[in-house]
Amino acid sequence: MRILLNHIVLFLSFYSGFAQIFDVEAIQISGDNNKRINLVILSEGYQSTELTDFIADVTNFTNDMFSQSPFSEYANYFNVYAVKVVSNESGTDHPGTATDVVEPISPITNVDTYFNTTFDYFNIHRLLYSTDHATISTVLANNFPEYDQALILVNSDVYGGSGGTFPFSSTGASASEIAIHELGHSLFDLKDEYYPGDALAGEAINMTQETNTSLVKWKNWIGINGIGIYAYGNSGTSATWNRPHQTCKMRYLGFPFCSVCKEGMIEKIHDLVSPINSFSPVSTTIENPSFPIDFELTLLHPTNQDLERTWTLNGSIFSNDVDNISLSSTDLNEGVNTLSAVVIDNNSYLKIDNHETIHVNTVTWTINYSTLGVENITSEENAFKISMYPNPSSEFLNFKIESLTNSKFKIDLVSLDGKKVKSVKLNSFSKININRLTSGIYIANIYANNTLIAHKKFVKH
Repeated sequence: MRILLNHIVLFLSFYSGFAQIFDVEAIQISGDNNKRINLVILSEGYQSTELTDFIADVTNFTNDMFSQSPFSEYANYFNVYAVKVVSNESGTDHPGTATDVVEPISPITNVDTYFNTTFDYFNIHRLLYSTDHATISTVLANNFPEYDQALILVNSDVYGGSGGTFPFSSTGASASEIAIHELGHSLFDLKDEYYPGDALAGEAINMTQETNTSLVKWKNWIGINGIGIYAYGNSGTSATWNRPHQTCKMRYLGFPFCSVCKEGMIEKIHDLVSPINSFSPVSTTIENPSFPIDFELTLLHPTNQDLERTWTLNGSIFSNDVDNISLSSTDLNEGVNTLSAVVIDNNSYLKIDNHETIHVNTVTWTINYSTLGVENITSEENAFKISMYPNPSSEFLNFKIESLTNSKFKIDLVSLDGKKVKSVKLNSFSKININRLTSGIYIANIYANNTLIAHKKFVKH
């Protein structure tokens, strides 16, 4: 999935008096740009003689980011590039207009930089920002349109940064921590876990007004790794909003991301990138193949845990948790055979059993086999985003399924003793009545085109 640039920005970048092209340097390459999250870092306030310093700053930031969880476990899902945007002068503006400090806390300056960044934005000294998003978008359109997230690194040793569509960070003390925190906002939709003010408060991955431990969105984490329901404040509106942890990086720099934020970040990673890097064979015609025929997945395994892999042949499990299999002639039926590989990230960082949304990626091969041998093999890759809620439930289960291709879905509800109690065809959105089921724990087996692609526990109250 790639960011689609605004048509107006594209028009401006093409027809403006100049379409400035800057040098782009690869910092980390894990794979093809269309199969990775492309983090693009733009220089601001660096003159042409300081671009070596910029690359050193980017490299230090990249090393720091990938030393921290969950970036460290999913580093192979990212590419990092640096765009060497040249400014006429060094640094950034310090207008001295902040009201939260006694000014001038920094020397008052007004410098000529490419994106016109400034401290003291909104009268907050450490708020480093630029309203010139059009110029940023134009630079990206002209130099790296395949970006997924951009970050502007500002050549200043004064502490500061901001989030938003484009995060900004200075290069002074705690620079890497600032940038990682701001990426938490911009790339992963996390909220601050210090109170951000009434205007910025809202329901999010790590912010809620829910106080019931059985209903809160991070209910699966309650009591684990310090996760609870903690009010932002003691009075006023802040007391009505809650965070999951007391010392998450989204509250204090220098601390790790809490389990709730980490889970949300991994969910976003899977929204952007499939863990299936490639597979073979790709759709092809095979003449007189020699058995066994090999089928293989090349996967992006997190470093802390392998992905779950289930291979099924004609609806029956053929193998588990391997990246390749071989089929002999005796494995195939005469006619059409269906081989599927289902890949799920069951990382311990994800509470999959009762988690509302899971991501499933599949490759399906159709093998036509006759007495003359294999006539052809076709392949299809798919990605599913499956949501099941509420859980627990007493009356209804809602299912929402997003898919890359048209598939026919059904669900079998199975009791823990293995008895199928209900089977229902599913649409992209379906509501299933479970009112008549007895209270207890059940398994929801979800099928796409008769292939089991996911199973989730749910509790019937």
